[in-house]
Amino acid sequence: MLIVTLQRDKCIGCNYCEELCPELFKMSRKDGKSVLLNSVNRKGFHTVRPLMELHEASENAKAACPVKIISVTIT
Repeated sequence: MLIVTLQRDKCIGCNYCEELCPELFKMSRKDGKSVLLNSVNRKGFHTVRPLMELHEASENAKAACPVKIISVTIT
């Protein structure tokens, strides 16, 4: 199972995540920060369990994030 987590409060709005994995990330028009689509927020950590097909794209988004607020794990 693939798990993707975003610490949204620390986002600087660089837009790399949306460019590399638009199936999971969108930029908010309100504050310019990344939104992890269909995620659950628990104490500032937004988490979603997407399809395994998104593993490579989510890893690319994680690697490109300049503030390192995206985590991708497989359980």
